[in-house]
Amino acid sequence: MQAGLYVSYSGQIALERRLATIANNIANSGTVGYRAEELKFDSVLSNISRDPTAFSSAGKSYISERAGGLKQTGNPFDIAIQGTGWLAIQTPSGTAYTRDGRMKMLETGELQTLSGNSILDNSNAPLVVDPNGGPPKIDHDGTISQNRRSVGKIGLFSIDVSKGFLRSENASIVPSVAATAVETFTSDGFAQGYLEDSNVNEVSEMTNLIMVTRSFDGLQNSIDESEASLKKAIQILGGG
Repeated sequence: MQAGLYVSYSGQIALERRLATIANNIANSGTVGYRAEELKFDSVLSNISRDPTAFSSAGKSYISERAGGLKQTGNPFDIAIQGTGWLAIQTPSGTAYTRDGRMKMLETGELQTLSGNSILDNSNAPLVVDPNGGPPKIDHDGTISQNRRSVGKIGLFSIDVSKGFLRSENASIVPSVAATAVETFTSDGFAQGYLEDSNVNEVSEMTNLIMVTRSFDGLQNSIDESEASLKKAIQILGGG
């Protein structure tokens, strides 16, 4: 098979993955705290022919750290994360990290996400406040107060997704390596009464979708032409 076919096939594989990523970003453009997923592609060199041939890799995922817009809600149980930190939540599958700061308080005083996952402190323990203490006051560093008395502290964590990650519920991420608690709140922290919008740029993603679709179709045309050329050559050589 011609090297050009291999190159085109590798390009289609890369573009197919990029299409899936773009579609997922667009679908979550209205999801609170969602961070867009991007792909980095590298060339893979091979010596299957006399001349070195460059193929497209399948791509490596990474999370865009671009901040989403802040929306004021006035709800004391809403928090937006400033900086690059993440909230820790306890899901049925284990600990995950999210920037969706919508919380609710149970009758027991436990703080949970709207989908029922426990909000964790910086030691990964579920946060429990006074159910009769009224709405909490949440400081920049996550300290929770009720009636001027400190009752807990929301954990803020730094995660490294360069080693790999999985997507989970609540716009959350499950990193392949352990997260570390944020201890300095100069650039990182919380803003009570606010939520962070998705950082997906819909216009940019729609433009990317059109460009990638056209590139995929172009590669398919190249493959069709190469296969037709090969078929013709086989027929001539075979005397057919």
